[in-house]
Amino acid sequence: MAMTMNGEAILPASQADVWLKLNDPETLKACIPGCQSLETDGDHGFVAVAKVKLGPVSATFKGKVTLSDIDPPNGYKISGEGEGGVAGFAKGGATVHLETVPEGTKLTYDVEAQIGGKLAQLGGRLINGVAKKMADEFFANFAKAVGGA
Repeated sequence: MAMTMNGEAILPASQADVWLKLNDPETLKACIPGCQSLETDGDHGFVAVAKVKLGPVSATFKGKVTLSDIDPPNGYKISGEGEGGVAGFAKGGATVHLETVPEGTKLTYDVEAQIGGKLAQLGGRLINGVAKKMADEFFANFAKAVGGA
């Protein structure tokens, strides 16, 4: 099952500060809902473990994330894939762009993802709703991490 999502967030920090936090594993680990571990893997990647609950399905995903098209401090492309055992798999990518605005920094993202296994059987409305909720939670946490209320 394919899914797309996009959005933006205004973050109360300079573009340089947001860029640093977007590349800091400890900050990201603290902001990603359900993240149990996030460690650097080479110059432009991370290995992650996250526990996710989607409706009746709970799974621990183990995966790898790679950064490409890196343009400091303006953005990058992030791609990855994870396995959740019997729950299924997820893979996809996102383009992240940063822009200075009067309030601080505007972060925009465009996500394309593919899921399979039991997760795909839950249906698009549930998956999209949970994905949106997780994205909202991440950006709320991230705004706090970069100095927001």
